Amino acid sequence: MSRSALAVLARGLALVALLVLSPARAARQRPNVVLILTDDQDVFLGGMTPMKKTNALIAQMGVTFLNAYVPSALCCPSRASILTGKYPHNHHVVNNTLEGNCSSKSWQKIQEPNTFPALLKSMCGYQTFFAGKYLNEYGAEDAGGVSHVPPGWSFWYALEKNSKYYNYTLSVNGKARRHGENYSVDYLTDVLANMSLDFLEYKSNFEPFFMMISTPAPHSPWTAAPQYKNSFQNVSAPRNSNFNIHGKNKHWLIRQAKTPMTNSSIQFLDDAYRKRWQTLLSVDDLVEKLVKKLENHGELDNTYIFYTSDNGFHTGQFSLPIDKRQLYEFDIKVPLLVRGPGIKPNQTNKMLVANIDLGPTILDIAGYDLNKTQMDGMSLLPLLRGDKNVTWRSDFLVEYQGEGYNGSDPTCPGLGPGVTHCFPDCVCEDSYNNTYACVRTMSTSWDLQYCEFDDREVFVEVYNLTADPHQINNIAKTIDQEILEKMNYRLMMLQSCSGATCRTPGVFDPGYRFDPRLMFSNHGVRARRFSTRSLSSI
Repeated sequence: MSRSALAVLARGLALVALLVLSPARAARQRPNVVLILTDDQDVFLGGMTPMKKTNALIAQMGVTFLNAYVPSALCCPSRASILTGKYPHNHHVVNNTLEGNCSSKSWQKIQEPNTFPALLKSMCGYQTFFAGKYLNEYGAEDAGGVSHVPPGWSFWYALEKNSKYYNYTLSVNGKARRHGENYSVDYLTDVLANMSLDFLEYKSNFEPFFMMISTPAPHSPWTAAPQYKNSFQNVSAPRNSNFNIHGKNKHWLIRQAKTPMTNSSIQFLDDAYRKRWQTLLSVDDLVEKLVKKLENHGELDNTYIFYTSDNGFHTGQFSLPIDKRQLYEFDIKVPLLVRGPGIKPNQTNKMLVANIDLGPTILDIAGYDLNKTQMDGMSLLPLLRGDKNVTWRSDFLVEYQGEGYNGSDPTCPGLGPGVTHCFPDCVCEDSYNNTYACVRTMSTSWDLQYCEFDDREVFVEVYNLTADPHQINNIAKTIDQEILEKMNYRLMMLQSCSGATCRTPGVFDPGYRFDPRLMFSNHGVRARRFSTRSLSSI
């Protein structure tokens, strides 16, 4: 064959290669996304303090959201909100039980096919990887066991049930794999790190990827890696102004806590606080390994990394020893750090953001049309890019349906039926009528929280966080009546919102319109409380 013929053939082959490879090449140019989700990591009480590497590698290289919240301060409803981009009243996961729709057959049928990872895989061509805790009842026999792999995941390494560090079962693409208590091969945080590094090593290089790594830390039982068991020996829980005080003028569940706390309760919560920090050091190592791997593969500059938690936590506030589930800042406020393409280093952002925004943001990064979704959240991408004149929300909804036993708790028979998570000194952290909904609002005028309980009292709590950041003084009886009426109306609207109607102007936005007549319609707030109907009707 002549040299000219060879040249023509070479040009032809190059053209064919270009035509064949260009879609993959175009896909490969889309950013990768990593979402690291911790379990019960607060930000209000110093939960990010031990995360030196994470702060250096994500926060200092990107943006820290100073006002990031969850719409429900409990693992399963919060995780469902992350996956669906919806408020609990729209995804119907109300607590950590199968009866509360946590990983139930109803959840699997109705919500899972429409989660953002499912859309990333089916509509955006992303390879998707999950490792760690999914939903608290995942793997339950009545919900299909560990053989159930939710739609949308190319690689699935999910923990059966709730957080553990040793002696657990993973679903490895639908097959059960049992782990024991040998640190070198079984410590779950390290196992998740190693699985993540293996994925990055062996994944396809012709598709963008999404990774969700969901660690057990710092959830109980707070089992630290051996090398960290002696860390923070001089650390105790913060003694801030709402520590070990009586929750006067609050819902009865808060008022029932005994003040002052017993010495044994204080010792217990201090010990838990230290152990929580110890478990986080392994998460810090995971972040470092992941960032180094991405850098070594030349993919760090094209990868967004999100770091957040499913809810906050309290240790002694209003004399409640340890838990979450309450409406206060220490339980609903979470860390949110993001680095990635186009994000300037060492940035902070004060906008009011929520975990329902994560799904829309990641789909927006992938180039998906958000108008095709029914998500309640907003894309953070304009904030990440530093766009000017961004129209943003001034409020969002917090909602929770309390849990309780039908019978009396043996530790606290005097409180009667309906309480749960009780301590030996008869302080209970939850109850059936710990069922509430709040509007959390931030504007130039107010830093305010308005809450209503679905109980016989129809109890109301209101806090001005500008004057009272620790939410000690309930001002429901002294605040201007017009503000109360507007907040009550706004709560009604948010409790019945869906999709775009969840993003309408808040009470203190210029575009807000208040019609008092609607407060007395048949669509009032109490009609919108969580229903006790069976899940089969959802």
